[in-house]
This record gives sequence, structure tokens and C-alpha cells, in this order.
Amino acid sequence: MKILVVCYSRTGTTKKVAETLTSELKCDSEEIIDTKNRSGIWGYLKSGRDAMKKRLTILEPIKKTPDSYDLVIIGTPIWAWNVSAPVRTYIVQNADKFKKVAFFCTMGGSGDVKAFKEMESISGKKPIATLGLRQADVKNDTYKEKVSKFIEEIR
Repeated sequence: MKILVVCYSRTGTTKKVAETLTSELKCDSEEIIDTKNRSGIWGYLKSGRDAMKKRLTILEPIKKTPDSYDLVIIGTPIWAWNVSAPVRTYIVQNADKFKKVAFFCTMGGSGDVKAFKEMESISGKKPIATLGLRQADVKNDTYKEKVSKFIEEIR
């Protein structure tokens, strides 16, 4: 099975999980790049607002087309209990190209269930697996057992 791991990461937490998945699955990866500056406190506040209002953003062009993969694993940070604007935009732009999907997210406390329902609705695809991780677990490296279970579900 040909797999692509795609994610957006404002602070590096979601990217760390994506890198772990890519390494474990020995697959391709792509980072979603937002053209909007989301750094610092103002970037954080604007990001939460954009997520709550379900806004789209402008992304840099992607290099890997999702329709050439059997499975696309999509990762997002949770912003204000919602999917991040860059990931929402990626899914909207590519929903018709997904064969199968799996979702993962990183969050401060909660929001994964709601975000996964949103991602399923936007993509029009039921995920074959989902993985919600707390930011603290990723930072202190106690998330890898959950990643292993997620990978087992995918295989």
C-alpha cells in the first residue's frame, strides 16, 4: 500500500508526530505550508478565530498529489476545538483525490472527536483509523505506544 502522511504544524508538535509516522511506515510525507503568518501570540489568536469561523486560507502549492496514493494520513493541530484552517483548506482542495484516509491530531486538551467528524464530513471519507494525541505527551515522548496502535489499525 502506497501511503502519504500530510500535516500542518504551527509549533512543530504535529510535525513531530508526522515524522514518527513517516519513519515507522517508511512512506512519503508532505508538510502543508500556509502563506499566512501564524507565529507568536497574534498568530495564535488569529488561528483560533480562523478555525472557529471555519475559514479557508491560501496554501503553497503541494508537491505530491494525493490521488497517486492508496492512503493519505492527514494531521492537524486542534485550534479552538476545530480543525486548523490550513488542513481544512487542504482537505477541501483535495477531497476528490483521496482513495482512503486516516486522521491524527495534536491538542492541548480536547477537540479530537469533533475535529475528526469535521474532517470526515469535508473529505467525504470515513477514516480507516484516527489518533488524538495531547501536546504534553508528544513533547515528553510518551505518545509512541499510541502511534504503534494507530499503525496496526492502518495495516
